[in-house]
Amino acid sequence: MSRILAVDVGGTTIKAAVMDADGTRVMSAAVPTPRGDAALDAVATLGSRLIAACGPVTAAGVLVPGIVDPDRRMGVYSANVGWSDLDFGGPLEDTWQVPVGVGHDVTWGGLAEAATGAAREASDFAFVALGTGISAAIMSGGRMLSRPGAQPGELGHVVIRPGGQECSCGARGCLETIASARAIASAYGVASAGEVFAAAAGDARARGVIEAATDALADGLALLVALVAPEKVVLGGGLSLAGAALADPVARALAGRVRVQPVPDVVLAAHRDQAGLAGAALLARTRQP
Repeated sequence: MSRILAVDVGGTTIKAAVMDADGTRVMSAAVPTPRGDAALDAVATLGSRLIAACGPVTAAGVLVPGIVDPDRRMGVYSANVGWSDLDFGGPLEDTWQVPVGVGHDVTWGGLAEAATGAAREASDFAFVALGTGISAAIMSGGRMLSRPGAQPGELGHVVIRPGGQECSCGARGCLETIASARAIASAYGVASAGEVFAAAAGDARARGVIEAATDALADGLALLVALVAPEKVVLGGGLSLAGAALADPVARALAGRVRVQPVPDVVLAAHRDQAGLAGAALLARTRQP
């Protein structure tokens, strides 16, 4: 049975798994994401460790954040991880000795939701990944929007609160400075956004942090709805693990902001924070000989 290697490089964590042909995970592992070009070495080492433990694979799919050039298999720019023009495909192919596909993490996460997740019946939807950063993949008329050297859906770097906190991209008041998992945790002074949601039932300050985040996210999504009119908004990434405590207030706030277009359904991703790995597996299958 042919196996593949799937790798999802996040702003905080690199996740990887070896999977059988039917999608069953044979083994998975994760390591912290180093800053800058060191991320490439971390991916190579993690993948090699899994291959050594599980046996040969026939192909690999590696998803990375930011601006991605899939044809050159290069990470063009990532504000959150801090690389530019980083070649993933060639070095990883040399290390693992199998064909390697490189793609945008949120685009392929969205494709995974379209194939086997919450967007199976939708030809027009936005998959919004909420993690260390925020990004969206937009499917319109059954086609995922993309362009080499650019990345549609960089929602996290839309200025929502002018003059606000400085973002990793250099602007102030970007959506991800308020509504990303990292921003929520930082605003409350804890290590993870999950702790803020857990505290919200008995802590007004935690509820205030969450309300500020969901309001900002609804503002960003209202802009997205005005421009591309998705029938569905699928919330994924690590923050989606908060479940209805995230999705319900976002849906209510978005409904109050949309005036012209139909209000889209707001749902949680079926793959939640594993959408990237599911997408990396899809990509790897396209590279199998």
